[in-house]
Amino acid sequence: MSALLWALIALPLTVGTLLAVAGRRVDRYAPTAAVGTAVAALGLAVAVAFEHPRVEAPLLEGLPAGLAVDGLSGLMVVTVTAVTAAVLLFSVADMGPGEARARFFGLMLLFSGAMLTTVTATTLPVLLMAWEVMGATSWALIGYGWRDPERGDAANTAFLTTRAADLGLYLAAGAALAGGQAESLADLPHTADPWQTLITAGVIAAALGKSAQLPFSFWLSRAMQGPSPVSALLHSATMVVAGAYLLLRLEPLLARSGWGGPVVAWTGAVTAVVLGLVAVAQTDLKQLLAASTCAQIGFMVLAAGVGAVTGGTLQLIAHAAAKSLAFLVAGAWLTALGTKALPALRGAARRHRTAGITFSVAALALAGVPPLALWAAKDVLLAGALEDDAALYVVGLAGAVISAVYSAKALWFVWQPAPGDREEPLPFAARLPFMALAVACVGLTVTSFPPVRDAVGRVLGGGRQPGPHVWEFAVSGALAVAVSAVVWIRGPQLRALPVALEWLRLETAAQAILVRPLLRLADALAAFDDRVLDRAVEGTARGSVRLARWTNAQAERLVDGAVEGVAGGARALGRWARRPQTGQLHQYLAQAVVAFTVLAVLLVLVR
Repeated sequence: MSALLWALIALPLTVGTLLAVAGRRVDRYAPTAAVGTAVAALGLAVAVAFEHPRVEAPLLEGLPAGLAVDGLSGLMVVTVTAVTAAVLLFSVADMGPGEARARFFGLMLLFSGAMLTTVTATTLPVLLMAWEVMGATSWALIGYGWRDPERGDAANTAFLTTRAADLGLYLAAGAALAGGQAESLADLPHTADPWQTLITAGVIAAALGKSAQLPFSFWLSRAMQGPSPVSALLHSATMVVAGAYLLLRLEPLLARSGWGGPVVAWTGAVTAVVLGLVAVAQTDLKQLLAASTCAQIGFMVLAAGVGAVTGGTLQLIAHAAAKSLAFLVAGAWLTALGTKALPALRGAARRHRTAGITFSVAALALAGVPPLALWAAKDVLLAGALEDDAALYVVGLAGAVISAVYSAKALWFVWQPAPGDREEPLPFAARLPFMALAVACVGLTVTSFPPVRDAVGRVLGGGRQPGPHVWEFAVSGALAVAVSAVVWIRGPQLRALPVALEWLRLETAAQAILVRPLLRLADALAAFDDRVLDRAVEGTARGSVRLARWTNAQAERLVDGAVEGVAGGARALGRWARRPQTGQLHQYLAQAVVAFTVLAVLLVLVR
């Protein structure tokens, strides 16, 4: 079965690369190839989810490339491929023939392949490589309409914010290497301190950044500049939940650290409440859904912090179905009506009944209304919070109540009568994923109740986790229904605090605290380089030139004179040596007599 796992990873990566490289020449064939690849990947994902294959290949000395499908990653690969198939099928109708289809579908498949590699990676090198490809392709997809400067800026903001947080993953990898536990993710909890503390801190930073949790949430608001299918894929079951998945995967590391679990749990709980309030304040449907994504993922992060892996996983899967459906319907309305503003969407659900009904299913699921999947899944994870800390349970329940407010608000606007309400059909390629995802929002409810929930717990391989009591289901369901009814009857209020409408001005704070000081520091260093270092280098160069000229004018003359003097002396000696060489025999005899006479005298004197 290892061949199936290699095929699952290679298929979307290969086809995506070919489509992206081929470009506009294959635009005509790109949708069919992409949808076919996504459906084939879904079949492979189902197969490996049952077989649990494991593969390994040499990569670096002592650091192999490992991939494996276990309980958690098996559920994830099926979720990722199912949502990818639904989104790409919708994109066939949403991305018109004039668009760069090959580039779009190629990048979507590349992103999907990177996410599949991320969730099946068992070693740090593979995780880091997949994490990088996922970040790069998300940047390209958010900035797909790159001719619009605003979209390019949004892609850069999302990329740089997540990349800054991703440095934590490199910190964790370095600490794991230093601690001698870098071969497998499963070994990280067994690393000795201080390396374990660094690993925990790095993983938490990277996960919170990727999942748009506080204080990194603002990048998700900017990412809404991307096409609606991109939002539906990246912000439902893939990129944004990658951080939550990593925390659920490494829950033993959080528990062993002693401090990681509470930090993660409270960050998730606070994000669920605060970003829920941000969602309530929004007047743009995609911004409302984006803020609700941060809030809903906060519940998964909370689950990882308290060790409720089963509840967090069920929340992740149910949220993937509901949020991808909501984003797809929002995209269909944007294409048909040309607006995302809630006041301008009055009557949208009446004009497109299939979209309206399925959007209602998604919104009610996000609100936690029974008997839809997120109602029960949220109670499973909140049961873990209640056992760990009652205060966490109260904050989590408050976040669930707030989710009912913003969901009912969206529903109220799209169902309000508007002049000229007339039903208009949507393309079948759009309606089919709507209906499939709506059915998933209802059908996944059974996974949160015994015996299916117990089976999921066994598949995930965690220890015994507390299940919610009947009163917990009743309380959360009653609150969701009551709050939704109040919002529907009274009508939502569009007036809100500007700070909430602007996502708590988190981006402004990041600009003030990090970006502008760093730019000022860069400007100061550039000025220091220009005014001090450059001048020092130029001064040194000028001094060297002057020294060379002085050397040429003074020292060179002395050296030349000495050389010429030696040469003149040698010539003079040569002339003196040539004088006895007359060529006459009697003179050579006289010279020999004189030489022997001198030698004889010297011998006599020496003795």
